Amino acid sequence: MVTFEQILQMQVIGNTGRDYFHALLIFAISFITLKIFKSYLIHVLKKAAKKTKNDIDDMVIDFVSQIHWPFFVFVSFYIASKTLILPEIVKSLFNYGFVIFAVFYAGRGVMRVIDYIALREIKKRQEEDAEEDTSFILVLGKIVKFFIWVIALLLVLSNLGVNITPLITGLGIGGIAIAFALQNILEDLFSSFTIYFDKPFKKGDIILIGQDRGEVKHIGLKTTRIQTLEGEELIVSNRELTNTRIRNLKRMEKRRVIFTLGVEYSTNLKKLKNVDIIIANIIKKIDKIEFERVHFKEFGDFSLIYEIVYHVNDKDVKIYMDIQERINFAIKEQFEKEGIQIAFPTQVIHVKKD
Repeated sequence: MVTFEQILQMQVIGNTGRDYFHALLIFAISFITLKIFKSYLIHVLKKAAKKTKNDIDDMVIDFVSQIHWPFFVFVSFYIASKTLILPEIVKSLFNYGFVIFAVFYAGRGVMRVIDYIALREIKKRQEEDAEEDTSFILVLGKIVKFFIWVIALLLVLSNLGVNITPLITGLGIGGIAIAFALQNILEDLFSSFTIYFDKPFKKGDIILIGQDRGEVKHIGLKTTRIQTLEGEELIVSNRELTNTRIRNLKRMEKRRVIFTLGVEYSTNLKKLKNVDIIIANIIKKIDKIEFERVHFKEFGDFSLIYEIVYHVNDKDVKIYMDIQERINFAIKEQFEKEGIQIAFPTQVIHVKKD
């Protein structure tokens, strides 16, 4: 019958039974220590989290909580294996496994940080504007995550002894080819990020693009949808929007209005001088506007031109049009009372008889 002492002295693959027993003991101690350390670390972090107002510690607690027993088992095996004489292939497998585990959990940690930053940015922007579309942040986060995992994969392959230089070169050439093939799409994508973060306009703004005016209804990854004042839906590529001049009418605090008025040449000088007073008095009596000036500007082709300038303390285009209409009616009424004729295009031909 084989005794325990004989088992301890038995040699297998260059190690005695005693060596394996010591390795098993180290494995058990390492596993228990790691489990206790995880529980203690979480306890300390939770205690510290109660004293802080930020949620960074919550992110760390969540990350540590996601480290489960397979990681502890492998790390314990890895530590115990260092006390044994093992074939080179077994040592290499342990080393490769350790690298894979380390890179995997490091990658998960970076993913947690990216999610934390993205969610914090979303929360911040939604507090500023509850209707703001924050899908761009999630898309950008996924793109960053993809590149992080690509880097992690290359790091693992490099540590496994794979020559990654040709792979990186191939990825570079393939990336250039893909970039050329998807040039327009990528331009629209990056333009959407520019619009989102630079914020020349946002959902709900009234913008003017060339001759088109409307309300921004949706900012997508490739296009922006605008509802024109006529009710039509205008779809514009983001690339076009970042390459053109845009007038954001909603951000206008007040509207400066300039309009001209023509009076007949036959009007006498006294009445001409009275035009300034009549128009100024009309504008000054109207609420929500600030009178700036009125001047006899020039001698036009068909009339004597007056230029009138005032400010509307409201960005609503309907209010502006209501005010302008009211001013026009009042001017027409006062001119009729004063006998001042508003000009219209006429041409007088003087015929000389010999």
